[in-house]
Amino acid sequence: MDNKDNWKTKVFLIGAALGALTGLLAAYIITQRADRTQERPQLSAGDGVKLGLGLLGVLRQIADWNPAK
Repeated sequence: MDNKDNWKTKVFLIGAALGALTGLLAAYIITQRADRTQERPQLSAGDGVKLGLGLLGVLRQIADWNPAK
């Protein structure tokens, strides 16, 4: 592997690890809330749309982030 492409591999690995940890944290929060309310978690269509738009907003912030500005 070329040295100048090595940083790309690191970025992908760090991104994958952060994504997995974020997903595990979200699952933990959902299961804790379900245990507290004694109800099975349900996601309505409206909640799914809100979640999707929120995630798109976060991805847009990451894409627009430029430390050189």
